[in-house]
Amino acid sequence: MTMSCPCGRPAALPDCCGRYLAGAPAPDPESLMRSRYTAYTLADEAYLLATWHPDSRPATLDLNAEAPPKWLGLKVIRLEYQDDSHAKVEFVARYKNAGRAYRLHETSRFVKLARRWYYLDGNQGDG
Repeated sequence: MTMSCPCGRPAALPDCCGRYLAGAPAPDPESLMRSRYTAYTLADEAYLLATWHPDSRPATLDLNAEAPPKWLGLKVIRLEYQDDSHAKVEFVARYKNAGRAYRLHETSRFVKLARRWYYLDGNQGDG
């Protein structure tokens, strides 16, 4: 049985975000944001770092340092292009940690460099 994609699109993981996690460039900021969410659900630190803009990328991630959250779902609220190489994606990600439910509401900024989209940063809340 093939696992459905954690990003919420109605496709199997290999046909959806799996191809980006395997190295194909995400075609747009929303697909990159969805694939990054999927990478968080799979604790794929290498993909997260590789898709982070070099100006804001942390040196390392340690997703398994503490009890990892259980990711419950993703809802994309809006995609907004500023121009051909700058965009914002607003989303809500739901998760549980230590038995408690949380919502992460963020507007993430994305930049296109050399024909690839990268995550730059994000503001929590509805900005």
